[in-house]
Amino acid sequence: MKTTISRILLAATLALPVAASATAAFVPPVPEIAGKAYYLVDFNSGQVLAAQGPDARVEPASLTKLMTAYLTFKAVKEKRLTLDQMLTVSSRGWKTDGSRMFLDPKVPVKVDDLIKGMIVQSGNDACVTLAEAIAGSEDVFAQVMTQQAQKLGMKNTQFRNATGLPHADHYTTVHDLAILSAALIRDFPEFYPTYSIKSFTYNNITQPNRNLLLYRDPNVDGMKTGYTDTAGYNMITSSHRDGRRVISVVVGTASPEARAVESSKLLNYGLQFFDTPKLYSAAKPVSDVPVYKGAAKSVPVGFGQDVYATVVKGQAGQLKADLSTVQPLIAPIKAGQTVGKLVVSLDGKPLLERPVVALQAVEEGGFFGRLWDSIKLMLGWK
Repeated sequence: MKTTISRILLAATLALPVAASATAAFVPPVPEIAGKAYYLVDFNSGQVLAAQGPDARVEPASLTKLMTAYLTFKAVKEKRLTLDQMLTVSSRGWKTDGSRMFLDPKVPVKVDDLIKGMIVQSGNDACVTLAEAIAGSEDVFAQVMTQQAQKLGMKNTQFRNATGLPHADHYTTVHDLAILSAALIRDFPEFYPTYSIKSFTYNNITQPNRNLLLYRDPNVDGMKTGYTDTAGYNMITSSHRDGRRVISVVVGTASPEARAVESSKLLNYGLQFFDTPKLYSAAKPVSDVPVYKGAAKSVPVGFGQDVYATVVKGQAGQLKADLSTVQPLIAPIKAGQTVGKLVVSLDGKPLLERPVVALQAVEEGGFFGRLWDSIKLMLGWK
């Protein structure tokens, strides 16, 4: 098979601002970050804006609870748990070390309160209670956590518990944590506002959210902090401004104040110096591709999700796109089937790649139509 390529100038087709010249825009250096490792990613485009030690193995501490939350939200969405369901903390959950929401073994608690206790108060007792309700035991739940991590593309992560308490075989990377954070926001938007709650009261005990940026930056609306003696002070933060969202992961800092300050540096860097224009909308045709042996002679193609690109401010008008489709494209074709790819480039260098999909199904054509198309393909006719 051969590949047909059609080039689209984004500045013309998408009304992006045209750059005054082809001179490369100034890219400010990433600020110095006092931490073991860090990662900054644009949520919409998925492009990495800054990273240090992205795939180095690190101890997540309570950042682990993002995966515990992910599986809890999944269980609620699949109706294996309900928000008003009452659960009782086990002896293991009640006795677990570290931060807690102070559950009482004699008093059942709503799943909804356990979620808030896990997220806002970072309660290890809440995590164990939820893990046991979902998987029967925390040990089995940890196996499910690792399986889910693999499904999300977290290639260098392994979980041994639901809380983040230290374990030699409990590890991840800042890259993987960014994948998890973005997946949580994308897959469970209805639960994400919980991460912006500044305090929660349970059992007559009020505890504040340890994310200091929630109190300092109105653009910050999540996500999670973590600490152990061996991990240091960790934080994942999400900030949105002018339709953009960036996610930062900073681990191994020296204090609660340091993790807030270093995270703020990264977030402001990403929001101040970059733009993320929307290039294409999901489910809207960008081209028609010829189809052979089908009930239709062509199929509209486009994207399953909105397509964004992140560039230094002032560079949007220099973006170019190559839309390539596999030919000959032979029916039957399913709606959503990948039929090509889009490569967006800047200054001749690939910036991002997205699959191009069929927006409609095309059934197989009749006998004589298929026969005629077979003859055309054999003779090289279009």
